Amino acid sequence: MTVEPVESPYALPPEVEDERVRSLAQLHLLDTPPEERFARITRMARYVFGIPMAAVALVDRDRQWFKQADGLGMGSKPRGRTICQATIARSYEQPDSPALIIEDAAARPEFAMIPGIGGPGGIRFYAGYPLYGPGGHPVGTFCIYDTEPRALSEAELSTFTGLASWAQSEIEQGDDIERAAEVQRHLLPRALGDLPGYSVCAMCLPANAVGGDFYDHYRIEGGAVFTVADVMGKGLGAAILAASVRSALRGAARAVDRAECTLSPDDVVNSVALQLAEDLGSTDTFVTLFHCHLDTATGTVRYVDAGHGFAVVVRADGRVDGLDSAGLPLGVLPEETWACGETTLGEGDTLIVASDGVLDLVGDGSDVLPALRFVAHHAEPADLCGRARALVAEKSPLDDVTLVAVRREPTT
Repeated sequence: MTVEPVESPYALPPEVEDERVRSLAQLHLLDTPPEERFARITRMARYVFGIPMAAVALVDRDRQWFKQADGLGMGSKPRGRTICQATIARSYEQPDSPALIIEDAAARPEFAMIPGIGGPGGIRFYAGYPLYGPGGHPVGTFCIYDTEPRALSEAELSTFTGLASWAQSEIEQGDDIERAAEVQRHLLPRALGDLPGYSVCAMCLPANAVGGDFYDHYRIEGGAVFTVADVMGKGLGAAILAASVRSALRGAARAVDRAECTLSPDDVVNSVALQLAEDLGSTDTFVTLFHCHLDTATGTVRYVDAGHGFAVVVRADGRVDGLDSAGLPLGVLPEETWACGETTLGEGDTLIVASDGVLDLVGDGSDVLPALRFVAHHAEPADLCGRARALVAEKSPLDDVTLVAVRREPTT
């Protein structure tokens, strides 16, 4: 798409702009298809702040292009007709405080004439945070918008900065990605072994761009524990935090056992969130997590879904029941707590928990229906994992593909 240049009051010196645009080109993200990994960030922003619009934008020499835009038109617009140009300029002028917060853009003469600012349904509030490419050059923005003037509290500003860091982590591609994948592979547990009355399949296949997925399972008295989690970001940092989350989960479960009280998934997850609050806060990291305890005698599954979002039970008759996923990820709000949900596996029923990489594997990454059809048609655990492995080999997806499937076998 050709975008006519518009003279910008925030133009950078030519040599600075050349370096910045070169850094943007090195990301190989301009004009690429939408990706679920960015859509999750903008959806989360709209939910947390109660706003109509959020975006991840890249700023080229003469245009701004949206990698992801919720509530806004996708595509490009002239750079000189954007507020994000000011965020890019501010990152050079105030590198220690680069967030640009505009409580009422219509009241600012330098922005009031931009199309879409002010007027009925127009943009009034804007918050933008620069995103950086190789060499530390600002190449885009994570931004949120509202149609009413507003301000951000200190807590909201912290959350906004955390979401921007999440977007930054998704943009970064480094030489440490493959090493992180190796660390992740070594963290995966050994096969669960015999679980009478049940069949289990679990897999995590890392892509070139490692996302920090992991799964875990282990036996407990009367049943087993299963976990699927995704640490936002890539590289060794995500691998280290994934190891911390896994270790904290196991440690919390052991502490509950030692206390000789009922093993409860919400007790475990809330304890882990408290343990990791400082680490997640200081690293601006979020963790989506599905953690459940299976009682093998009754088929009862007690679970917590902390923003993970893809956990279903495929019933013996082919019906697919989704499990509640209303909880936020760990690290979004420091005071958040999680409660247990409960379902029961009847004979022939299969619990399936997957990472968002499965959405890309069997669909376009934004529609959950193809993934639901996929698991419904391949509900038997060995068949599901086998089919998923074949698709990964065929398609080479850009995100990790993690699956855990637990089937209660018929007795006859």
